[in-house]
Amino acid sequence: MALQGISVVELSGLAPGPFCAMVLADFGARVVRVDRPGSRYDVSRLGRGKRSLVLDLKQPRGAAVLRRLCKRSDVLLEPFRRGVMEKLQLGPEILQRENPRLIYARLSGFGQSGSFSWLAGHDINYLALSGVLSKIGRSGENPYAPLNLLADFAGGGVMCALGIIMALFDRTRTGKGQVIDANMVEGTAYLSSFLWKTQKSSLWEAPRGQNMLDGGAPFYMTYRTADGEFMAVGAIEPQFYELLIKGLGLKSDELPNQMSMDDWPEMKKKFADVFAKKTKAEWCQIFDGTDACVTPVLTFEEVVHHDHNKERGSFITNEEQDVSPRPAPLLLNTPAIPSFKRDPFVGEHTEEILEEFGFSREEIYQLNSDKIIESNKVKASL
Repeated sequence: MALQGISVVELSGLAPGPFCAMVLADFGARVVRVDRPGSRYDVSRLGRGKRSLVLDLKQPRGAAVLRRLCKRSDVLLEPFRRGVMEKLQLGPEILQRENPRLIYARLSGFGQSGSFSWLAGHDINYLALSGVLSKIGRSGENPYAPLNLLADFAGGGVMCALGIIMALFDRTRTGKGQVIDANMVEGTAYLSSFLWKTQKSSLWEAPRGQNMLDGGAPFYMTYRTADGEFMAVGAIEPQFYELLIKGLGLKSDELPNQMSMDDWPEMKKKFADVFAKKTKAEWCQIFDGTDACVTPVLTFEEVVHHDHNKERGSFITNEEQDVSPRPAPLLLNTPAIPSFKRDPFVGEHTEEILEEFGFSREEIYQLNSDKIIESNKVKASL
């Protein structure tokens, strides 16, 4: 796998950090997740391919253990607000002095500087401050966040993983690690570069929800079918639009010009009336195999059984029969081989990990006795 031999220490957190580390694990990195004492389970649910060590970083001896781990690791991933790691005496100045090759990835909401860097927040807050939230929503309605995917996972987790990969590549030339300041506000803003670059075009001249790509156009939205399901339409180009019109059983010469924005509200009603006359399955029979850019809106239950996804093996099932997406992208020479085992229990590998990093049995016993570490060994079922 592409990241085979790379050692990552992940300090446990919510959503973006665990996802970033899971991506690295899926592509071959050895990921140790450092959990907090007293944690009953991994709230992120993104522990695939990782091992868990429970360590009390608030204790000086706990911080010393982490420093020993980082001396022999390639990447440290920390999800805290500005200043937290420095208070623990675990800032990049200390850790990179002890291991100059260490890549110190900081994944936060607002970044390591600026007046908001000290504040708490969640996906919707980062999305709002990035400017992107102002662009999402129906006409006449409040802006709304599309789940917590954009800021947490795309602007945060994926961008941080990309930063780590670039820093690893740079290290092959310089021999040195570096600090990565990944944050969800700027990561999300960067994802929206197309919006910024097209501000002066006609794409966004109307208010939110009335433009071609934000729900204003009749040929770029979803429609309810006769059975209460939905079809997605994205027939932007004229040749694709013609196929849409044909599939709907309408006649082009009886309709207004595709790009006549004044006629869009009426055309949406017309399209909605037509889509409501057939079921989702019936519309799939009409549009599957065409370039009309019309596809069914699949539920999580349906997506696993769709022919295209089955043909590509797009979803995987672990040993507990839990289904999830296969890692992407697909590298043809060194593809990801995700773990099919269950996610680790908190503290399941504490002693095993410490032994691998050179801790003696006596040291581990003492750390356990002094409650610096916790171990949650899984008993074999007979």
